[in-house]
Amino acid sequence: MNAVAENIPTEMPAPFVFTDSAASKVAELIAEEGNPDLKLRVFVQGGGCSGFQYGFTFDEVTNEDDTTMTKNGVSLLIDAMSYQYLVGAEIDYKDDLEGAQFVIKNPNATSSCGCGSSFSA
Repeated sequence: MNAVAENIPTEMPAPFVFTDSAASKVAELIAEEGNPDLKLRVFVQGGGCSGFQYGFTFDEVTNEDDTTMTKNGVSLLIDAMSYQYLVGAEIDYKDDLEGAQFVIKNPNATSSCGCGSSFSA
């Protein structure tokens, strides 16, 4: 019996979720800066009470090892080292009674601290 393998393209899920709320806030901040070349860089660095902490900054440069995601015309950059800690994460923006801030829901975090900005993996 001969079987023929058929290549059916499947859509891979995005490695991150960049919410509409986060993209809208980034677009607003970029407009305030007056520099359309800015992109939001999300990164993980050592520190915080749980071992790692998240960081956010604007960057004009896309590095060779960056993963880029675009949502509603806004680009998000994640470097190769941070990528491994952020795969599957949701990057959101919340504005509620607790304040306004970017929030990362990370399935790779085994624990996090009370402040919500530090985690262990």
